[in-house]
Amino acid sequence: MSVAAPEPEPGSRPGPLAALRDAVGWATWLLPFIPIAIAFEIAGAGATAVFFTSALAVVPTAAVMGRATEELAARSGPGVGGVLNVTFGNAPELIIALVALSEGLHEVVKASLIGSIIGNVLLVLGASMVVGGVSGGRHRGGTQTFSRQGASAQSAMLLLAAAALVMPAIYELVVGTGLPLPGAQRIDYEGDVETLSLVVALILMVSYVAGLFFSLKTHRKLFNPESEEDHEGEPWSVRKSVIALAVAGLAVGGMSELLVGSIQETAAQAGLTEFFIGAIVVAIVGNAAEHWVAVLVAKKDKMDLAVNISIGSSAQIGLFVAPLLVLASFVLGPHPMALVFNGFELGAVLLAVLIAGNVTNEGESNWFEGLQLLAVYLVIAVTFLVA
Repeated sequence: MSVAAPEPEPGSRPGPLAALRDAVGWATWLLPFIPIAIAFEIAGAGATAVFFTSALAVVPTAAVMGRATEELAARSGPGVGGVLNVTFGNAPELIIALVALSEGLHEVVKASLIGSIIGNVLLVLGASMVVGGVSGGRHRGGTQTFSRQGASAQSAMLLLAAAALVMPAIYELVVGTGLPLPGAQRIDYEGDVETLSLVVALILMVSYVAGLFFSLKTHRKLFNPESEEDHEGEPWSVRKSVIALAVAGLAVGGMSELLVGSIQETAAQAGLTEFFIGAIVVAIVGNAAEHWVAVLVAKKDKMDLAVNISIGSSAQIGLFVAPLLVLASFVLGPHPMALVFNGFELGAVLLAVLIAGNVTNEGESNWFEGLQLLAVYLVIAVTFLVA
């Protein structure tokens, strides 16, 4: 959450440090991990040290993205603001995934995709409901409200995306060699399943473009209802927000190189599988912007935007990010990446999308409902850990 900075004297402007603290709040304390990660890499301090410092270094840059997109969202309403947030919020994850793809870590990429979907639906939405119910909804008995129609539309898109994503795995399970094991690094699926994955990717991307047209043009009022917006601190200009997003993106790119390059050795040294690291650690780091912004706006009693960010981001992962990575795999890496997920990933994503539809069908949320979402996420994370 943003940390309140001392008010400047009349006529004065905040210094660079104060402006930075206003941008990233508590994440200011994680900024030193950027030079630390670089120093560890240069000094050869070890893969584990590089991995965890570079992972922590991604968080403040994602927080800058969160602040910048919140400024843009404040001028656009919860619908358009949600699209902006999920677009830039998924940028760190997309950058990390592209780097991993170029290294041939296909199963890590697929694990991070599923981890992002379940993380947004269970972890981010759950945390938003807990914080929003305790703070934002305190005047209504701890209950917050949001657009039932908008949330249902987002949940439906997520369900349809998940249905398309699991079909190549079902095809491989029925007529192929079977699903990959959690400990696999990369499997070369040749022939029909690669073609099927490519066709599914193209269909999903067309569906994503149609979804943007639906939410921003033909049904804009459904996703962008009028609301009174408040603002804390000095507003950012559009130019300042765009520059902040660009600089943060470059920083994420640099840290992603270090993060991905140390995954395999870190997994071996820490006794963890690359599957768990991709689905939980990398997914959380890559989606830190959603964590930051969704909880922040829920605390401000803007649950419409929080729901749009969490579920809308998951839908974007399925409809845009995953298909884009499939297309990119034909250029990056040793061979194309097929959309064949392992059994744990399939079970987790199907449960997540069903839960998303269930918890949003009434247009209300409370802290206990959020706590239950967090509990389900913890159960899945523990299962991934021991898989």
